[in-house]
Amino acid sequence: MRDDPGTGESPAAARRRLRLALRRARETAGLTQGKVAEALDWSVSKVNRIEKGDVTVSTTDLRALLELYGVVDRERAGGLLRDARTSRLRGWWDEPRYREHLTAAMLQLLQLESEASTIRVFQPTLIPGMLQTREYGEFVLNFWRSELPEADRVLRLEARLRRREHVLDRPDPPDFQLVIDESVLWRTIGGPQVMAGQFAHLLQLMRRPNVRVRIAPFAEAAIMAMLAPFTLLDFGDEDNALLYREGILLDEIVHAAQRISRHRGYFALIWESAHDEAASARLIAERAAALATIGPPVQEV
Repeated sequence: MRDDPGTGESPAAARRRLRLALRRARETAGLTQGKVAEALDWSVSKVNRIEKGDVTVSTTDLRALLELYGVVDRERAGGLLRDARTSRLRGWWDEPRYREHLTAAMLQLLQLESEASTIRVFQPTLIPGMLQTREYGEFVLNFWRSELPEADRVLRLEARLRRREHVLDRPDPPDFQLVIDESVLWRTIGGPQVMAGQFAHLLQLMRRPNVRVRIAPFAEAAIMAMLAPFTLLDFGDEDNALLYREGILLDEIVHAAQRISRHRGYFALIWESAHDEAASARLIAERAAALATIGPPVQEV
């Protein structure tokens, strides 16, 4: 099944509602994941993957869970069954070429970020993928050519460009908050012309009312050096959130409330200590103007 945008139904949103409802139902029934697995002759990892939203739930498995949890209300059960069916619809990220070349965590992020109400990003070293120009993204990905095959790099770049379309260009875009370290302004990725183009593109995005970007000054270098890039996604309430963490060739989706809360605190601290949006825009514009004056390298004859 393919996702039909005309229906207004979202497989990512349905899967999220379903996993949260099933976890609450299990807790209300006073059961551990282990007890559920034992009762249904499943593995604990299967129960865990369902509650994390890593896998879809078949109608048969869902009915078994609802019976075990004592969910007898027909309207409530019917809503969960509809969510289970919707969660199995497919979006652009489910195309085989993406599934073959993107990580499992990134595939899940692609589904969920298009439904987020707020996205907070901390990136101490680079312009984040969703905001990258094609030229900047190509240079960053090509740095990893010894680790990533060309097909992986090509598909990852394509996914980055499509993400912006499906998140920032959607009719109801999220509140997007980004903090980058001041060092990003001085790290010339791909050469002066590529960087000038990247900063011009970033300034254009910053004119949107829902896109807020701040520069963390060099004076805050201590906390910048200790934190890896991360993204926080909120879906309308405090309990409905996730954390995406990215490292060198490794990434993960985190649902643990304690870790999400800790990173909320990190982001709030960095956001408040950073230059405000107006000052940050001036710094980016000044750097873009300086880079634009540097011509391309002279070709030797």
